[in-house]
Amino acid sequence: MDKLKKFFLRKDVVFTMQRYGIDALGAMAQGLFCTLLVGTILNTIGQQFGIAFLNQVIVTIGSGEGAVSYTIGGLASAMVGPGIAIAIGFALHCPPMVLFSLIPVGFAANAMGGAGGPLSVYFVAIVAAECGKLVSKETRIDILVTPIVTILAGIGFAWLVAAPIGAAAAAVGDFVKWATVLQPFFMGILVSVVIGVALTLPISSAAICAALGLTGLAGGAAVAGCCAQMVGFAVMSFRENRWGGLVAQGVGTSMLQMPNIVKNPRIWIPPTLASAITGPLATCLFHLEMNGAAVSSGMGTCGFVGQIGVYTGWVNDVAAGVKTGITAVDWIGLVLICFVLPAVLSTIFCQILRKWGWIQENDLKLDL
Repeated sequence: MDKLKKFFLRKDVVFTMQRYGIDALGAMAQGLFCTLLVGTILNTIGQQFGIAFLNQVIVTIGSGEGAVSYTIGGLASAMVGPGIAIAIGFALHCPPMVLFSLIPVGFAANAMGGAGGPLSVYFVAIVAAECGKLVSKETRIDILVTPIVTILAGIGFAWLVAAPIGAAAAAVGDFVKWATVLQPFFMGILVSVVIGVALTLPISSAAICAALGLTGLAGGAAVAGCCAQMVGFAVMSFRENRWGGLVAQGVGTSMLQMPNIVKNPRIWIPPTLASAITGPLATCLFHLEMNGAAVSSGMGTCGFVGQIGVYTGWVNDVAAGVKTGITAVDWIGLVLICFVLPAVLSTIFCQILRKWGWIQENDLKLDL
């Protein structure tokens, strides 16, 4: 047993929540961002501004009725499986031969996983990466052994679990979406608070939303919760962090506040209460829906991806004839839910807690 432990340690195969629950999940979100999300954004820009080279078909796969054509954005989105797999492999410190072998593994797992493909890739990529690391550089024919083991282990595992995992993820996502439509007030609170908290924790709210396919009204509640955390922390900590902190948290990530939350968990109350208010307002009053890429639901104001996702959904709905047009009420709702209300509510709640002594001077100070 000691020899096995030493072997695993030498191979950097470490079974911890930090490695798989935080590092790998965060990497999954980065892989999603660089493929699916960027592809969606490029397609939206091309369509809305009539940019020819973004709308032009650059690759056609197949022939006849089964041919599939891709624009630049479409091709980027199609690479979501390999993108996630490589990102996870990088986070797990895979040697180059293992890392590159994850490309076909990610593609296969995403295709086999169906609607829940990203979550399937997450599990399959971890197994394939660790198997590849165990055999890497252990033989004189490493150039053959490592990629063969990685690919066979990954695609074999995907063949066993990708479809069930994908179906389960899709079922959970469908249930959340169904429940939000059925009970928009209570589910608006629940989804907004949970996804918002996940965004600030050192895990990936974007990966969770993508894995569950969280779109529609539930996606709108998720956007509200994420914006409440990011904008809330950015505004309520302005006196300590000034403009640099405003941008870092408001357009970057509220995760920067985690060290301060550990020191004083009460600083988390204002943005979380704000999300509990903006969530049901998004679902019940403004009927804010995320019908763009599901990953956008968990991005909040990070690079304004959440807002771009909502806008993309509007454009898609108009093109499909589901929505007659983008109205002033749509824009007002988006601005209020994503920016104005989180800033105002979090500031009010923060001032109350400051007066009570629950939040002290420099409790929200960032090391920028």
